Amino acid sequence: MWNNIRDSLSPKYHRFFKRGIAGITASNRVLPNFIIIGTVRSGTTSLYYNICEHPSVLPAAYDEIGFFDSNFHLGINWYRSMFPTEKKMEEIKKDTGFAITGEDTPFYFWKKEAVERISHIIPNSKLIVIFRNPVDRAYSNYNLAVRTGNEELSFENAIEEEIEFIRNHTFRESVDRRRSYLAKGIYAEQLEIWKNIFPENQIHIICMEDMEKDPQNELLKIFQFLKIPKYKIKNPQKQKMVKYVKMDANTRRKLLDYYKPYNEKLFNIIQKKFEWFD
Repeated sequence: MWNNIRDSLSPKYHRFFKRGIAGITASNRVLPNFIIIGTVRSGTTSLYYNICEHPSVLPAAYDEIGFFDSNFHLGINWYRSMFPTEKKMEEIKKDTGFAITGEDTPFYFWKKEAVERISHIIPNSKLIVIFRNPVDRAYSNYNLAVRTGNEELSFENAIEEEIEFIRNHTFRESVDRRRSYLAKGIYAEQLEIWKNIFPENQIHIICMEDMEKDPQNELLKIFQFLKIPKYKIKNPQKQKMVKYVKMDANTRRKLLDYYKPYNEKLFNIIQKKFEWFD
């Protein structure tokens, strides 16, 4: 019985106690105009804060809100509490001519339930995907697991174990587990669930490598996609940057070969190729 009482009180606790004034005023707050939906360890946080430097973009309370997957039980008003008030949006619109807000949660990317919830609650939202060479993405994800004490295997042993798991399980089972360094880089499987529900003109795709080479140009394309004025941000950000030992060359070659058919499938879907060949 106590568990039932606790679960029924949880949304109220998180909205009114944890969110404070923002929770109380939630009904007067807006829902996001855009969401960065993926991918994990591909620069989503940096991209989000770069977008939010635009004077017409108001940030959420914090990044990686996770409402449409792990926090959905907290309710729509808890989610609204993360965003600006209607009054604040009107003030920004008066000053700049435009006003939008958004969030980034890359963990939405492989979850069909998140796609369906977003399409039901904010069907006109703009969706941004940032890809990264899946070999580099996998190694970054592995090193994060090592730093947080969630991985004891060497990278080579970890990917061997994962390749075997992927071979014998569904994609969702493979990407949902803790050791999913390779699965999260099989992008076509994840992108297709979004393309099956949202139209092309609501999805914008870039890659981390292009963002690093020419951030201003990539951001201009995003601002155009979001239908806000051109703007040159002052200091493009690179958040959550960590150094680690370089990947073994033979392991890298093996993974480049492993991902080749998956990358080709992705490139066919998006009608564009990224330079992920070395």
